[in-house]
Amino acid sequence: MNPIIDFISQFHPATQAFFATLFTWSVTALGAALVFFFKIINQKVLDAMMGFAAGVMIAASFWSLLAPAIEMSESVSSLPNWAPALIGFLSGGLFLAMIDKILPHVHPGLAMEKAEGISTQWRRSVLLVLAITLHNIPEGLAVGVAFGAVVHQMPSATLGAAVALAIGIGLQNFPEGTAVSVPLRREGMSRRKAFWYGQLSGAVEPVFGVIGAVAVLSMKPMLPYALSFAAGAMIFVVVEELIPESQRSGNTDLATLATMLGFSVMMVLDVALG
Repeated sequence: MNPIIDFISQFHPATQAFFATLFTWSVTALGAALVFFFKIINQKVLDAMMGFAAGVMIAASFWSLLAPAIEMSESVSSLPNWAPALIGFLSGGLFLAMIDKILPHVHPGLAMEKAEGISTQWRRSVLLVLAITLHNIPEGLAVGVAFGAVVHQMPSATLGAAVALAIGIGLQNFPEGTAVSVPLRREGMSRRKAFWYGQLSGAVEPVFGVIGAVAVLSMKPMLPYALSFAAGAMIFVVVEELIPESQRSGNTDLATLATMLGFSVMMVLDVALG
């Protein structure tokens, strides 16, 4: 076994999920820290970063979540093996769609008039943080469920695959932190305050990571539903926000190639470590 994986295996799954999501949160903070060096980041760079994040999430949704969910269904459910994955996947997307309609937020690069969710007088900075926070809820759940699933000792749920998922989520969190902090700095906010808001968007990941791990520890039949639920929620984020945002400025080829690169990186991580 890999020495790193061997070391991680000594801890309780909820503890593993907690530290894994602390890592993903820290990468969000690292991305937000670019605000200390730049007030403006080239739009092509931002579009490529968002495209890369989309590619990572698409690959993670299949390789780390949906494919294992389908494999697990054969041993934990009497339904056809595709049914739990389908139910969970659609439920995850609907869950994010409902939150998207309720939680006030505004996507980076859009005017306040384009804010979504219920009407509110909250400041733009708060709405920007909430927009990125929406991404991080399913990401935290996905990492937590992946680590919690390992305890059931199923071939498709390995510690290496959970670690690969955490690394992939961490990589795509970098541009998300930047996408909050740099626009806030450009609008006149101090570097320190812009950084604070940028990293804050990742704070939900450890919370939902532990929730996801604990939820599946004692409920083996829930595994395929939980994994595919996280996949559906992540795909909703990709299609509803990341891909449109990466191509809004017209850098479509660059953003598309970055998406393919992100997908490739996550696929290699999952196959190599899983």
